[in-house]
Amino acid sequence: MSKATREAYGETLQQLVLEDPKIVVLDADLSGSTKTAMAKKVAPERHFNMGIAEENMIGVAAGIASSGYTVFASSFAMFATGRCWEQIRNSVVYPQLNVKICGSHGGISVGEDGVSHQATEDMAIMRSIPEMRVFCPADEFETKAIIKYIASDKLPCYVRLGRSAVDEVYDENTVFEVGKIRTINKGKKVAIFATGLMVQACMKALPVLKELGMEPTIVDVSCIKPIDEEGVVEILKQHDHIITAEEHNVVGGLGSAICEVACKYHPVQIERIGIQDTFAQSGNFKDLLVAYHLDDKAIIDAVKKYY
Repeated sequence: MSKATREAYGETLQQLVLEDPKIVVLDADLSGSTKTAMAKKVAPERHFNMGIAEENMIGVAAGIASSGYTVFASSFAMFATGRCWEQIRNSVVYPQLNVKICGSHGGISVGEDGVSHQATEDMAIMRSIPEMRVFCPADEFETKAIIKYIASDKLPCYVRLGRSAVDEVYDENTVFEVGKIRTINKGKKVAIFATGLMVQACMKALPVLKELGMEPTIVDVSCIKPIDEEGVVEILKQHDHIITAEEHNVVGGLGSAICEVACKYHPVQIERIGIQDTFAQSGNFKDLLVAYHLDDKAIIDAVKKYY
């Protein structure tokens, strides 16, 4: 079964606003796309459309949070992070206010919306802010676990969500330890750290690789910051070759985070699959993933080099 992580976000937010009267939802005139409209349907008095004014939305979110509320603020990832970076830094993260910034339509899988809406820098932008937490779930179940987790604490964070439906990696019985990496296939020799929809690309590549006599370890990294240093180092030490895979610029995202851990604790050569520091074109999202080597074939080609 396939479901977009943004839809899982909307479903979970709807449940949470019913359970907790201290949750307020803000949106920048995109509630149908970000799926916060689901929360509005059941608690309209705590859902506010701030219009196409993300900077103001974050300022209002900070004010509401300072009054003792948990605030979920949503827009497209491109605008939720890039347009209001200064407000996020100074008004939310510096005072450590209880604001959850949830950016939908992350990466190039936005497709035909084109480069103006393709957020390939969002995780880097958010990761660079001191004391900011950054999450990127792989499927609906991981999304629901992360949203419930962040709703239960008082710290600011950014959650990256996708536009397009993605296959299930987990099921409703999966128990998550949010903030920790998760090995979803134990192999040998090569380890792949993946995040977001690249987890599905790795799992799709796995049967083909097994037929060729190759079985890499596949690791889901849903918490980009703070990175699970202990877990990452353990994987680094157990494998000869390391690959990272993300639907994001290779500068500043998951690949950079893994490289930073390796540099500090266990230096090793790392191949980074991702947007190679370029802008993408507009087009069908599946075609774009193939064109920019963010599919299962890219994973297969990368792994084959090390066997």
